[in-house]
Amino acid sequence: MILTVTLNPAVDHTLQLDDELTSDSVARTDTAQFDPGGKGINVSKYLVELDVETTATGYVGDFLGRFLREELTTQGIPNDFVEISGCTRLNTTILTPQSEFKINQNGPTVDDTALELIVETIERHSPEMVVVAGSLPRGVGPEAIDYIADAGPWETVVDVGGDVLADLEAEYALCKPNREELAATVGGEIDSLSDAFAAARALQKRGFERVVASLGGDGAIMATPDTVLYTPALDVDVVDTVGAGDALLAGVLAERQRSGTDEAALRAGVAVASRVVAVSGTSVPSLDDALSNIEEMTVTAH
Repeated sequence: MILTVTLNPAVDHTLQLDDELTSDSVARTDTAQFDPGGKGINVSKYLVELDVETTATGYVGDFLGRFLREELTTQGIPNDFVEISGCTRLNTTILTPQSEFKINQNGPTVDDTALELIVETIERHSPEMVVVAGSLPRGVGPEAIDYIADAGPWETVVDVGGDVLADLEAEYALCKPNREELAATVGGEIDSLSDAFAAARALQKRGFERVVASLGGDGAIMATPDTVLYTPALDVDVVDTVGAGDALLAGVLAERQRSGTDEAALRAGVAVASRVVAVSGTSVPSLDDALSNIEEMTVTAH
């Protein structure tokens, strides 16, 4: 079972306006959408669609925390969150005919003692793998992720910002930076596949057994203990890239559980991400046949 930890989840609030925003005026809309958000939660959503056993946990609080838990349960996403005294953050996106505005809350401040409750929750579910993903709430630093990684026999996977990734000190089974996070971690630009290969190898030396990096239209790479694998992106019409990195990670982890091979896992990750970017919005598309032809995808070792 794969358990995901989203330490700073959010309720994503999306508004669609017919006109542009102007100062000193009231904007009105008939459309408003509320969705559970957070990278770990997204990974669990895709894992459920891929028929992989999963549970989502993290910190939630107040009425937005209740909404998040209830909505995930309604969607069939198993969850077991830790209740805190603060309020789960609300991230608002305003879409106008010409622009997109984002207002993201920082989220609640979390007391150090709440970390023990997260570990107790993980232990209660006895997962083979724990995925810690997304931003950190106030009061929580990279050492909390190290603590989770060292607290039990599970393998730990991380998908966090490059600045946090650079400060982790425990041993990890896998990390999943994107191009920008990979560059931030090594303090340089990623202008070519060779740059990405070198940065991934450098990350391995910091305690990450495997590094899966999403490179957008250039595909994805996986640094393994033996080599660096590369798979180009599939030829699909990209509609919306939201959730692509989370889908890539879910595909990799799902296939690693099934076949155990790195080549198949990288193919699966790219295939799932390609299916997700071909549709708009945050809803999870059907992935029934997403992995049916992965053996035909090219993987090269470098």
